[in-house]
Amino acid sequence: MSAKNSQQKREKEKQVIDQMIAIYCRKNHRHLHKENGLCSACEELRRYARMRVDRCPFMETKSFCSQCKVHCYQPKMQEEIRKVMRFSGPRMLLYHPGMAIWHMISTLKG
Repeated sequence: MSAKNSQQKREKEKQVIDQMIAIYCRKNHRHLHKENGLCSACEELRRYARMRVDRCPFMETKSFCSQCKVHCYQPKMQEEIRKVMRFSGPRMLLYHPGMAIWHMISTLKG
């Protein structure tokens, strides 16, 4: 995989994470929203997840973090992102069907 393709993959993965966190926050933390649409806890999780994607040394060979043999998330953040993904994953088909289908295909290829 070329550096350009690897960077595109990183950006796509960050877009998926952003959307999943946005869905989760909008549905579970309505009363905590800030101007940018996320509560402070979800914004912290979003920044953390994006940083982990940026630093991932396995981006060229892995599909998604959930499929990776090395879990680089801190335990607290790992549990938080799992909650978000369990909640938002099925809802992605309703809110972002193209992104959800891309994610499923990428995961199966993995």
